[in-house]
Formats: sequence, C-alpha cells, structure tokens
Amino acid sequence: MYEFDNTDIRIVNLLITDGRMPASRISRRLRDTSERAVRYRIGRMVEEGAIQIGAVARPQAFGFTTIADVWMEVESDKIVEVSHRMAEFDEVTYVACAIGQTDVSIQVVARDTAEIYHFVTEVVRKVPGVRKTTTTIVPIIVKDVYQWRVPSIVGRKTPKRKPTTKTR
Repeated sequence: MYEFDNTDIRIVNLLITDGRMPASRISRRLRDTSERAVRYRIGRMVEEGAIQIGAVARPQAFGFTTIADVWMEVESDKIVEVSHRMAEFDEVTYVACAIGQTDVSIQVVARDTAEIYHFVTEVVRKVPGVRKTTTTIVPIIVKDVYQWRVPSIVGRKTPKRKPTTKTR
C-alpha cells in the first residue's frame, strides 16, 4: 500500500480539481513544496498505481442524460462471469460484485428511459446466469467517484501503541 503523507494528499486533491494543473502551480498553491518535488511525488503516485490522471467524460455532455442503477441476482457459479460480461458494454459505466441481496450491480447510461428499458430487458436479462434484475432510475448524482477527496486522516500517522504489561 502506498504511504501517503499530507503533502501527497494536498497534491492529489488539487489534481482532482484540475488534472491538468502544472506542477509549478501546485507548488505555488502548496507554498512549502518545490516544483521538482511535486513532479517527483506525482510520478511516484502514478507509478505505484495510487492515482491515475486522465480525462473523465460526462455521459450527459454526449447526450446520455438518463442513468440507472441495475442490481442483479445471478447464479452463484456465474457471478464473476456475468460481471465481466457487463463490463464489456459501452452503456455500462460501473460494475461491482456485491454481497447481500444482489450479486452484481451496474450503472447504465442511455439517452432516455426507453433505451434503459431495452438494455435491461433485451440485453442484461438475456445474459446466461442472470436470474433477476431490479432497476432504479437515478435523476441526480450528488457526488461521483472522480469527485472523491482523500481524507486528511490518511496522511496522519497513527501512534504505535505501547504494549501493556500486567503487574501483580
């Protein structure tokens, strides 16, 4: 696991705001870290797989204004296979295996509810192993994964606890 400190967290959170922000501007915003150190830290976090820097396309900007969450009950020996199959569809923006009442959850984008209906009934439900689906239209997303900020607690070192000794 990558060892973050408070400077790394501040850099990451600035890059979340603007992934194209140059190291020179980040350095000025941090005030206590050189441009060279910022570039080094970003490179190290990317190389370690702690962060990715890239474009995030908003489906709404491309006309995909309807979003739905679809939960699936899947035959137990097909869960991983079904989840990988769901990941192949361009309409699907998120795929996860779950523990609980449903086995796989996906998020689907479309131009309208008719496209959502067609995709769920004619594509998702016909994938071998899918037993049942539950669909919910999502009219508003308040926070998405690419807007997540690294909590400052991550950069804090937890004090090592001294071993307790019992005396009699």
